[in-house]
Amino acid sequence: MTSQPLILLLEDEAEIRRFVRSALEAEGYRVHEAEQCARGLLDAAARRPDLVLLDLGLPDADGMVFLRDFRAWSHAPVIVLSARKEEDAKVRALDQGADDYLTKPFGVAELLARVRAALRRRTTGEHGSVLRFGDVVIDMAKRSVEKGGAAVHLTLMEYRLLELLAQHAGSLLTHRRLLQALWGPHALDNEHYVRVYMGRLRHKLEDQPARPRHLLTESGAGYRLVP
Repeated sequence: MTSQPLILLLEDEAEIRRFVRSALEAEGYRVHEAEQCARGLLDAAARRPDLVLLDLGLPDADGMVFLRDFRAWSHAPVIVLSARKEEDAKVRALDQGADDYLTKPFGVAELLARVRAALRRRTTGEHGSVLRFGDVVIDMAKRSVEKGGAAVHLTLMEYRLLELLAQHAGSLLTHRRLLQALWGPHALDNEHYVRVYMGRLRHKLEDQPARPRHLLTESGAGYRLVP
């Protein structure tokens, strides 16, 4: 029998740890707790979690220190749980390698939805997988896209953008991360590149491009593909 995913919960507030652990264990996830950055890094190396829930305000170091060191060797999803509401803090964490960002306080339903999405990306986001959303099918092995059973023609850049979002389905990708991956470091000031190509994808793949259900914008931060 396959064991349930192991989640490392790195949070120094006992009340929040109890709340989050209870919600996760009720869904069958295994949970290991740590209260400090240094301890969390040791536990992550020893236990190899499938996902990390990371508070930025840790007592011995900023959570960004954990994120930087963890990303040096692991691609496991990281969801930041933070009281920091500033847009800059959110974007900085995402640019440093976080997969998602939840602002405290948050509800159980939203937390579990973000966890499921991040774990789904980990298991289905590998190159060569098939991703479905609505009546759209993306086959990354064949590099093909269908909607309602009919082939959809995408330009090379449209496909590369869609593939990147599909490989990180459910996760928020910042403008900077998309620009760096698709157009290189010289294009980091050209956010309109992504906006234009997202508009084209929506017109080709969304039932109502003006009210997208799957190719979503998070204002000031970036974009997310929601299966």
